[in-house]
Amino acid sequence: MLLEMRDVKKSFGATRALDGVSLTVAAGETRALIGENGAGKSTLMKILSGAIQPDSGSLWLDGQPFAPRGPREGRQKGVAMIYQELALAPDLTVEANIMLGQERTQLGFIRRRDHERAVARALEELDHPEIHARTKVRDLGLGASQVVEIARALVSRARVLVLDEPTSTLTQRDASRLFTLVDRLRERGMAIVYISHFLEETRRVAQTYTVLRDGRGVASGDLAGASERAIIAAMVGRELSELFPHAERVPGPALLELAGISGRPGAPATNLVVRRGEILGLAGLIGAGRTTLLRAIYGLDPVVSGTVRVAGRPDRSGSPRARIAQGVGFASEDRKGEGLALDLSIADNMTLSALERDSRLGFLNLSRRRRAVLALMESLRIKARGPGQKAASLSGGNQQKIALARLLHQQADVFLLDEPTRGIDVGSKAEIYAMIGRQAAQGRAVVMVSSYLPELLGVCDRIAVMSRGRLSDPRPTAEWTEHSIMEVATRGVG
Repeated sequence: MLLEMRDVKKSFGATRALDGVSLTVAAGETRALIGENGAGKSTLMKILSGAIQPDSGSLWLDGQPFAPRGPREGRQKGVAMIYQELALAPDLTVEANIMLGQERTQLGFIRRRDHERAVARALEELDHPEIHARTKVRDLGLGASQVVEIARALVSRARVLVLDEPTSTLTQRDASRLFTLVDRLRERGMAIVYISHFLEETRRVAQTYTVLRDGRGVASGDLAGASERAIIAAMVGRELSELFPHAERVPGPALLELAGISGRPGAPATNLVVRRGEILGLAGLIGAGRTTLLRAIYGLDPVVSGTVRVAGRPDRSGSPRARIAQGVGFASEDRKGEGLALDLSIADNMTLSALERDSRLGFLNLSRRRRAVLALMESLRIKARGPGQKAASLSGGNQQKIALARLLHQQADVFLLDEPTRGIDVGSKAEIYAMIGRQAAQGRAVVMVSSYLPELLGVCDRIAVMSRGRLSDPRPTAEWTEHSIMEVATRGVG
């Protein structure tokens, strides 16, 4: 075994984050590390990198004791971490980013030619010679930026590579290239730990798996012999009899109507009708215009032509404040940048868009607000110490539930959901799907953007596909397949 972690324990105050976790990865092996948000995956990997120290347990690298006192020492000894949010300096060049912290010097001066050769060799090994060393990282796409991170690991001569949710923001093409790259690194003898919430993705790149739940290792083995049902049951501690629960609902009258909506001069106009009691899915490739459409409906982006009607009331120039008053709620795909105020409490995040619901004569009734927040936390099974806990301290799945709880507290009639389950575990996904279904069954209209096609096919009543800013006519979900959706998304709307 190239990497061994034995009986690792870690507590933060009264919270036991890891309770005797063991993990092994051989040279030339990719091991999937699977678990719900908050299961302990991040804590375990931070211990491996040296970012935090374990309370007890031992680490071994290539048969030798391994106890890094910080991330730099961990990298120097052969462990490279690539996080979901890439750690790159956007205003520096590709070469500078790759060599940052591992510069080759002589008499205090950087050996430029050594840098150039090392960077060129790494990019060539990764089969990405098209990435130019002098390019600023801010000018690269997400896929190319990820390659820069991996090239940095190669230059540091890493033997263990940890990839944390590496495809959460990648296009399908970039994700496919990443899978090929992981295969190549494994064949070179690297030990790879691959963290992902997409089980079908882990089967593509990994040979073995370990499942964490509540800080403990609860299952491990060969992926080829493990069923998806068994892995999910190990993750959540219960059988998920139906990942996409479907509540009975009958569509009612039109609630949201778009007539010739365009967000910029010369852009294709969009017409759309969404009825009460309906979940409408918007499919399409990244950059097709789905997010732009939702933001225009909500008033975050300008509407240069056309009309938005909510419950029959036309308003072309609505601001977010006006849309909230009309009963429209929006959950951004950028949970940390736009969806939440991370430094504020759970209570603040849930109630900021409708403080008047817990106010009287201009004064906020804190006890009334606390009762409302506690009810929402119980309904959505949000794991937290209480309403006063900061949103930043919660797992991704719980943060996403808070963003959606804000729409429930707002009592919105129209839910605009942009990638509502991105980057969260399968258990939290099932709970969010159930919540979305309940809201539609109660007569609300839901418009849901998602790049995960099984989600759209499993949750939505109708699906429309956007390609280059044009939206296809919505059709019942039963008339779509993953293949037909991708065909429209890639070939364009006829």
